[in-house]
Amino acid sequence: MLIIFTIFAPQILKLTQNMNDYEAVFILTPVLSDAQMKEAVEKFKDFLINEKAEIVNEENWGLRKLAYPIEKKTTGFYQLIEFKARPETIAVLETQFRRDERVIRFLTFRQDKYAAEYAVKRRNIRASKETEKEN
Repeated sequence: MLIIFTIFAPQILKLTQNMNDYEAVFILTPVLSDAQMKEAVEKFKDFLINEKAEIVNEENWGLRKLAYPIEKKTTGFYQLIEFKARPETIAVLETQFRRDERVIRFLTFRQDKYAAEYAVKRRNIRASKETEKEN
């Protein structure tokens, strides 16, 4: 068994070393029902999972007012997904965003080490606030 691990260990390390931290924020059209919105979000999460990405965090920011009208709409459902993935996955993900008519805007960017640290702190603060509300 040890021999098998030593043969495949460099390949496993190579796969995990190429993974970067990413954030994707996308806005869904406000004419969707709650079930349709959740189904659209699940579609993108399933895509990331199928591409061997690791979803770190997901936040639903809800229905918010847009800074300017997009396609004659003034509001939209905001969604944030933080994940770790290979760089090749991003181009395919953005193609999926462009093809889906429910998505009116999206932004995907790679986090540097400072942004990743800040995201962890933000998640911890948010989790502590939620536990305080429950108690």
